[in-house]
Amino acid sequence: MAFLARVGRVVLAFFSAAGRLTIFTLTALSHCFRPPIYVNLILRQFVDIGYYSLPVVGLTAIFIGMVLALQLHTGFNRITGGESAIAQVVVLGMTRELGPVIAGLMVAGRIGAAIAAEVGTMRVTDQIDALSTLSTNPYKYLVVPRLLAGIVALPVLVLVADNIGVFGGFLVATYKFGFNPAAYLQNTADFLRSSDVISGLVKSAVFGFLISLMGCYTGYHSKGGAQGVGAATTYAVVSASVLILMFDYILSALLFSS
Repeated sequence: MAFLARVGRVVLAFFSAAGRLTIFTLTALSHCFRPPIYVNLILRQFVDIGYYSLPVVGLTAIFIGMVLALQLHTGFNRITGGESAIAQVVVLGMTRELGPVIAGLMVAGRIGAAIAAEVGTMRVTDQIDALSTLSTNPYKYLVVPRLLAGIVALPVLVLVADNIGVFGGFLVATYKFGFNPAAYLQNTADFLRSSDVISGLVKSAVFGFLISLMGCYTGYHSKGGAQGVGAATTYAVVSASVLILMFDYILSALLFSS
């Protein structure tokens, strides 16, 4: 009976947490479509999420593209004429998969933690309660600007990451393996489809929403002083990263099922 009681407590705790997250998500989404909208706060969050994340996303993307081209050349050497497909696989891998996922994970580590720490500090220092006292809705002031900025900023980051990653593959293919630069670029342009880019942007918009949501949710419900804020920050990064990988599979299955 003790074992069943422990299992029951775990199951009940899981459903309780899932219910709180669902209510928080629906409440935040409902406030996204109702005035007032704090445009200045949205722009500020867009700069924090998008502009200040450019260095880490760009640096990661170029090395991912370079490593991808390097490994593809090593593998395709075993197939007669396989080297000619390196340009196609690099651009397909970056736009459909690696660009959105890598950018999402990097932003989750940087922005998810920052959002959780900021909102969590406001929670444990009673600043969120002070907002309510001043007739300012905490969801509209804290959550909605971060959600909207995340949904818009991450696709922009992914577009940059796609271009930088493809350029990294181009550098390795042309300067290390002696590919003809014009032929490589032509193969890339001929193979790329708008649907490949759009699918990556759809993924990145969902990832941006998840990152902002988990950062706000964990920070909003943090408690226990500095230790609670630290735990909320860790949980925000881990949960956002896991959700990114989970939704990456779900969206891939939906977008590329045909």
